[in-house]
Formats: sequence, structure tokens, C-alpha cells
Amino acid sequence: MFEYIKHRQRLLEKKWEEEEKRIAEEAEREEARIAQAQAQARRKKLLIELQEDNRIRQKRIEAQEQQAEEKWDKHFDNLLSDIKDQFQKNNNNKIDEIKVIIKTRQPSLQELDWENWLTDPLNQRLAVLDFEHAIELFKRDNLLARRRRPTRGKAKSLINYALTFTGDTAADARFDYVSTTFNPDSYDGAGTGLNRGFTVSYWVKPLEVVGSTFFAFGKRSQTNGRFQFGIKNSTKVDIGIGSTEKDDNNVNHGMEVGTWYHFAVTYGGDNDVGGDRQVHVYLNGTELLKTGASGGGMGTANWDSGKQNCDEGCDDAANAASYLYFGGRSAFQDLDNPYNQGWACSLSEVAIYNVEKDEDGTFANEVYNGGTNYDHRGNSGLVGYWKFNEGSGTTVKDYGPYEKHGTLTSDAENGSGVPTWGTAPTGYGK
Repeated sequence: MFEYIKHRQRLLEKKWEEEEKRIAEEAEREEARIAQAQAQARRKKLLIELQEDNRIRQKRIEAQEQQAEEKWDKHFDNLLSDIKDQFQKNNNNKIDEIKVIIKTRQPSLQELDWENWLTDPLNQRLAVLDFEHAIELFKRDNLLARRRRPTRGKAKSLINYALTFTGDTAADARFDYVSTTFNPDSYDGAGTGLNRGFTVSYWVKPLEVVGSTFFAFGKRSQTNGRFQFGIKNSTKVDIGIGSTEKDDNNVNHGMEVGTWYHFAVTYGGDNDVGGDRQVHVYLNGTELLKTGASGGGMGTANWDSGKQNCDEGCDDAANAASYLYFGGRSAFQDLDNPYNQGWACSLSEVAIYNVEKDEDGTFANEVYNGGTNYDHRGNSGLVGYWKFNEGSGTTVKDYGPYEKHGTLTSDAENGSGVPTWGTAPTGYGK
């Protein structure tokens, strides 16, 4: 009997121990739950505080920008007043000319150094008449350009410019083009090529469509080293990527002489660097198609890593046809004189990205609907951006990170002049 009692006592003690353990575990789980709930509450509170801080910071920035604008507007009025007070006694004709210049000149659309700012004849004349006031307007232009420029998307603009080329086929052709040091096989100067994938966006106005194969810009550094964009004839486009020439679209491009058009071309990268090789071509936001194309769109293109020309890790060294030309292309068939297959056209807003921006036309329509005022700066993957917005001079600035600026020139053998500056519409389809 005594042994039975001891046995029962041990069973009860074991049961009590298990119950105490269960209660302790439940208390521990409840404590963890409460701690997690408190942590979530703290994170939510922190997020609300951060959002409020951002809202307050944005309001402060907007207020500062408004104050700066009011300050410069007042300064501008004072500037005109100072000019009048300073010169009215002895040089009324000079005052009138300065006032006309200040009222009629167009501020630059981007930040410029002093030398490029003076390429505008009105700015140059103002500097001759009154150097101090020219300096003030130079500073003001750059401040307004910085404030006008967004991080991406649409930008406000007073006037857009473009370059006009005469090609190399017409009787009055000047064989004119813009040369650059942008190498699609090594855009970063370290052997990284666009065969890994790219997007190209540009506005073009044909001045001829009848004939055979015109390029708005491009290069062909070897037989299978194409990077060229243009038209084959009055119905087909001609897009060259690596060893492939996409010129068999069954959708008529329908381009007419004298009308502006927007092109966006994307490439998914060669398969030897992990890409899908898919090519998509969008004209005014609508995709051009090839019947039976593998994967849809315009099908595929081969541009493997062995078909590159550069001095930083390519199989073949760079040559005179490795670099991008505008108004035609550079071609390896004549390295002493590589300008080839020029197009009589106007060109503006050429942007090159090192990524395939989209496969469904979203980006193409975003840029097209933004018109020539769309600002590519600030977009991810941008490696080259020529706005063609200088309006004068012999340099086309590259706003991309590698600053591969262009130079207006003409064919060494047949050239008789350089491309000419003109205006481009701020909208589209005009």
C-alpha cells in the first residue's frame, strides 16, 4: 500500500511538472506575440513619421524653389532697370539694343559652359555690349535650366532643335554627318557591349524615302558587327544588330517626307550572355511586325561576344568604323573613309540604354506621348543621350554618363558642308 501511494505521488509530480512547463511555454509564446505586435506598431509609427517628414521636406523644397524664382524674377526686373539707369544719359541706342536682346533671346534649355553659351549670336552680341550683364544672364540661364530639368519624363521647353542632313545620294548631297567616339561594343571604355541588350529611342523626319537603304545613325565595324537604324525603302525599316539585318517587316512603315516620327528599338541580348535575342521595333508607339517571327515582334538577332571591336577585351581591336555616326553610319568596307549610306533627314533626341526597357511597348509609348520634350536624363540604364538641342555650333553634346560628344563634319573625299541646325516640334507627328 505504501508503495502504491509513492507511485501515485510520482505520477502527480510529473503531471504538475508538465503542466508548469506548458504554462511557461504558453507564457513565452504570448510574450513573443506581444513583442512582435509592438515591433509592428513601432515600424508603422516610424513609416508614418518618415512619410510626414518627406511631405514636410517636399513642401520646404517647393517653397525654396518658389522663393528662388521670385528672387530671380525680381533680379531680372532690376537688371533691366540698372541697364537703363547706367546708360540712358550717354548711349540710348546701346540701351535699346541690349533691351531688345534680353527680351527676344531664348534661354538655353540645358546647362552650358561660357564658350557654348556664346555660340548663340545674341549672347555673343550682349557680351560685346555689356560683359557684366552678359555674365548675369549666363548664370541665370544655367539656374533656370537646372530648375527646369526633371529627373525623368517630360521636361518643359521653349524651343527644340534638330540637325538636318543631306545624305549621299541626291545631286545636292553634302555627304554631311556627325562623328562621335561612342563605341557600342565598349560604351563604358571597359569592354562592355550593347550585345548584352539595349533600347534605342530617336526622333527622325525623312527628307527622302525612295531609294535603297538609308541610316539615321549607326556603325558596322565588321561583317557581323552591326548597330544601325534606318529604312530599307519606302515601305520597310532596316535595323542592323550584330550579324542580323531586320528589314523584312510585313507592316508598312508608312513614313512620309517632311513628317516627324518616333522610333524605339529594343534587343533582349545575345544568348551567349544570357539574353533571349528578341528584337522589337516601335514606330510612333505601334509595333512593327514580321509574319511568323520567333517570339513575336521582329523575331531574333544574333550578336555574340565574338563580333565586337574594342581595345579593352574584345576579340578584335577597334577600328575607324567602331564609332557611332549620325546622318549615316560608319562602315568597315573603307576604313580610310568610313561614312556610308547617309540619309537626307532631320534627327533629334537620340537616347541609348544598356537594357531592354520593355517588351510590350510601354516605354515606347511613354516617350512617344512625351514628344520631343521627353527628357531621358535620370532614367536607369542610360549610356548615351544626344538631345541635338544646341541650335548652333559644331558640337552635339552627349548627356549620358560617358560624354561621347559629337562633331559636325562631312565626308573627307566627297563632302561639301556640314549638317545644318533647325527646329523640331515640341509635340509629335508634326
